[in-house]
Amino acid sequence: MLVPLPGVKDFSPSSPPMSQDGEGVAAGGETRKPVNFGVVVFPAFQALDVFGPLDALNLLSRSYNMNLYTIADTLEPVSTKLSSGTGTNTDTGTETGQPAIVTAAAASDFGQRIVPTHTFQTAPPLDVLIVPGGQGTRYAGIATAVDFVRERFPSLRYLLTVCTGAGVAARAGVLDGRRATTNKMSWDQTTALRPRRVDWVRRARWVRDGHVWTSSGISAGVDMTFAWIAAVYGAEVAEDIARRMEYEPVQDPSRDPFADL
Repeated sequence: MLVPLPGVKDFSPSSPPMSQDGEGVAAGGETRKPVNFGVVVFPAFQALDVFGPLDALNLLSRSYNMNLYTIADTLEPVSTKLSSGTGTNTDTGTETGQPAIVTAAAASDFGQRIVPTHTFQTAPPLDVLIVPGGQGTRYAGIATAVDFVRERFPSLRYLLTVCTGAGVAARAGVLDGRRATTNKMSWDQTTALRPRRVDWVRRARWVRDGHVWTSSGISAGVDMTFAWIAAVYGAEVAEDIARRMEYEPVQDPSRDPFADL
């Protein structure tokens, strides 16, 4: 049996009311589409984890009332590149005394920056929260994102994690008692963050457990997003967006060619 850690709030499946197709049910039994979307960003987030799902949602927003909030520690631009500094063991929270990056990439200035619209303290109420992965999930600075996910989870209609973003959600305790997946190249490190309280599914392109969706590595987040759009807005809507993107989404969540990495 999966049990919560002592002192950690129990988030074991207590989802918002859901209709049979997975759509959240508003007061009075009427369904409504999500309006407020948030995406968490942090230093060294993985670009495609964010921009892949968002581009599909960009097209969706042409037909539905949707707001997007980019949320970070501060309002300063956030880079996909991890700056050098002192590393921290995310399992224990202790300083390692080793550089965060020890390769030639540390001297490289190749990355993209995104400007947050809100901080973790000022973000508005959200219907949907997207949590990406990336190198930054392994370092001490991710703790504020973990806290934000834990704080906002009870009021979310949907939580979507991409790649090692599942590790952020796992550390927040919100995957306890649920099935989830993550990046196969980082499988051991990520699942070790919550090995007995989360039902980790290795062979999965994505996993849906109630209102929580988790995807495998990087590009899998795009496939998960299309599956989520199909579940919430209908298959025809998802198919139309895929055509406009000239993209063929994986539709079988168990089709995972990277499961044995």
